[in-house]
Amino acid sequence: MSQLREIPIVKRRLRAACVAFCIALLLVLAIVGLNGAPSVAEGMRVIPAPAVDEAAGQATSEVAVLAGGCFWGVQGVFQHVKGVTNAVSGYTGGAQATAEYETVSTGATGHAESVRITFDPSKISYGRLLQIYFSVAHDPTELNRQGPDSGTQYRSAIFPVTAEQARVAKLYIAQLDQAHAFNAAIVTRIEPDKTFYPAESYHQDYLTRNPTSPYIVYNDLPKVDALKHLYPELYRTDPVLVAAVASAQ
Repeated sequence: MSQLREIPIVKRRLRAACVAFCIALLLVLAIVGLNGAPSVAEGMRVIPAPAVDEAAGQATSEVAVLAGGCFWGVQGVFQHVKGVTNAVSGYTGGAQATAEYETVSTGATGHAESVRITFDPSKISYGRLLQIYFSVAHDPTELNRQGPDSGTQYRSAIFPVTAEQARVAKLYIAQLDQAHAFNAAIVTRIEPDKTFYPAESYHQDYLTRNPTSPYIVYNDLPKVDALKHLYPELYRTDPVLVAAVASAQ
């Protein structure tokens, strides 16, 4: 009987030991995670501004379409840029019939996850957007991948909407390669004459709506922080959101 009475005591002791072990393990994992998390400095790349940019005109609105990995982070970065009036996540490079997330995710559609950026060229130029794109929004030396995501749908690509945009982008890539701005050659493709298709509503404003998502915290928030530190004169605290633009129309 005495041995039976000791069983609950042993169980309580084992349970307490397990709890203590789990707490210790969580603390170790937290420390390792913090040490392994990307810092703002690691996400920053100081690169020169484009030597050739679009000529200033009278237009107050222009569109740029850029792809650089998962569109959540690219959209989130440009939503914090002064002069940007809208940034919509979507798909570019393939047919309208395949412009759907699950289908694009197969990597067989020709689409890239992309962002259509509407901006005021009197406040920020196309070339400056490209500077942010190359230095903050993604790594242009990674072929068909960004971070944990791989496949042609995550390729680095510029989809110029005018011949002048294509010219500026081509010259800027050559400039950066010649200056050895990165440790490897830029693999960004210039793909003209492609149609942009908006992504599903649940992908829009994803970074702002899910700031505690592990994917966003690790992969995308450091990009927004890098934008703030590298281009403070272009950083806006309150992002321009797709939902807000739509409600104002």
